[in-house]
Amino acid sequence: MARSDLPGGRPPVTSRKGKVAVVGAGFYGSTTAQRLAEYDIFEEVVLTDIRDGWAEGLALDLNQSRPVEGFETKVTGQTTGPNGEGYEALAGASIVVITAGLPRKPGMSRMDLIEVNAKIVRQVAENVAKHAPEAVLIVVSNPLDEMTALAAKVSQFPSSRVLGQAGMLDTARFSYFVATKLGVPVGSVRTLTLGSHGDTMVPVPSACTVDGKPLDSLLPADEIEALVTRTRNGGGEVVALLKTGSAYYAPSAAAARMARAVAEDSGAVMPVCAWVDGEYGISGVYLGVEAEIGASGVRRVVERDLTDSEVAGLRAAAEAVRAKQADVAAL
Repeated sequence: MARSDLPGGRPPVTSRKGKVAVVGAGFYGSTTAQRLAEYDIFEEVVLTDIRDGWAEGLALDLNQSRPVEGFETKVTGQTTGPNGEGYEALAGASIVVITAGLPRKPGMSRMDLIEVNAKIVRQVAENVAKHAPEAVLIVVSNPLDEMTALAAKVSQFPSSRVLGQAGMLDTARFSYFVATKLGVPVGSVRTLTLGSHGDTMVPVPSACTVDGKPLDSLLPADEIEALVTRTRNGGGEVVALLKTGSAYYAPSAAAARMARAVAEDSGAVMPVCAWVDGEYGISGVYLGVEAEIGASGVRRVVERDLTDSEVAGLRAAAEAVRAKQADVAAL
C-alpha cells in the first residue's frame, strides 16, 4: 500500500532522527508517547513502566497503528525495576519526559502527592542521569514545580536542561475558557499563564487578546477574573469529573509540543517551568515563565512587560514554591 493510499496518509518524512523516552506509561505517559510517535520526526520513542509487560504491550499496540496513521517512528516498550533494571533502554535519548508518579484523586491537591512522588522522581532522575546523561529532561509529575526542582538537583544536569510542563497546559486551558465564553475559535485567542502550577498560578490578562483585541475590551473585569479562577482550578475540575484519574489529553499535548521544540531546535517561546536567575527580580527558583526552547533545553528566559500586580503575583509565586522546593530536596 502506498503511503498516499493509507487511511491516515501524510507526506513522507525524510529526516527522522534521535530517540525520545517517556518514563511512566499511565494515561499521561502513553498518550504523550503516541503524540511523539505520530509526529514522525523521531527514529524511536521509548516508553517505560514498572508494571511487568505493560509498556511492551502498549508499544506493540502503538506500532500496529503505524500502517493506519502512516508514521514510521518505532515505539519500544520496556519494563523497569526498583533497582534500575531496564533503564538502559534510555541510552542515547536526547529528550526524556518524566510522567512517573501517582495521579490526583478527587479531593486531593497536587501537594498531597509530594512525598510519594518525590521518591519516584528521585529514582527516575538518578537512572536518567546514569543512562542518558546528555538528555533534556521535561518533568510533568506533580507537584510540578517541586518535582522539576528535585529532578534538577538529583540529576545534577545544567538547569537549562531541566524544565517542567505547566504553563503550556494552563495557558491552553485559559485560552479554551476564553474562546468558549466568547463563542470564538480557539485559534483566535492568545492567553498566558505564569507562576506556579497550583494555587499561586498567575494568569496574565494583560497579555491576552482575541483576534488581536485586548481581552479587557471584550469582557468586564469580573468575568475575566472568573475565567482566571477556573483556569487556576482547571486540573481539579477534570479530576472531580473523572473521579478515578486526572487529565491527560491536554497535558500530553503540551508535553509533546515542548519535546518537539527541543528536537527541532525551534527556538519557540513557550510558557514552561524553568530556572529563573534574575528575571523579574527573581532568582534561584524553578518557576513558570516564558522561555525560548531549543536543542539545549531552555536557551533563555523571556521577560515581557507585565503590570505591577502581575509582577507582584509572580514574585509571590516564586517565594511560595521556593520554600516547597527546598523541602522536597530533602525527601
